[in-house]
Amino acid sequence: MKNTIIRYGSQSALTICTLSIVGWYLGKNLNYSIQEVIGYAGLIVALLFIFFGIKHFRDKENNGIVSFKKGFLIGVLIALIAALVFGLLDMIYIKYINPDFITEYYTHYEEQMQNTLPEAELQIKLAELETQKKLFSNRFMSFLLMFTTVFLIGFIISLISALILQRKPMRNN
Repeated sequence: MKNTIIRYGSQSALTICTLSIVGWYLGKNLNYSIQEVIGYAGLIVALLFIFFGIKHFRDKENNGIVSFKKGFLIGVLIALIAALVFGLLDMIYIKYINPDFITEYYTHYEEQMQNTLPEAELQIKLAELETQKKLFSNRFMSFLLMFTTVFLIGFIISLISALILQRKPMRNN
């Protein structure tokens, strides 16, 4: 079980990092909304290794049997590896690769709000946005946000995969 978790967790982490780096460089000139969609699609693709990890364990290591509980545990641990690595990658991105990201990101949303919201609502939203900007400028909070995002998506994929892939031993009558 440990080898499956490490193998598929590493593959998921490598995939999520590769897709993110490619997305950062190829998507530089894209709208932030499109970048977010591409980013979430990349997360889901990378976290599909959870399904394949549980299936591998069931079919190749455990004689075609896996309980929901064990499948779910395998999936969550694979997700944990991917989430930790992606959180660290995000910290590196914000610190070294694109230190202006937070400012650019929030400036973009400020401009969008100025073009779409009435003045009274705009001031409230800008205050909220400034609070978020301060919060996510902290590298630990940024790590925590990215870790939690990946882990929650992985948790859901683990739950679904464990439900689909669970198989109990056959009874002999």
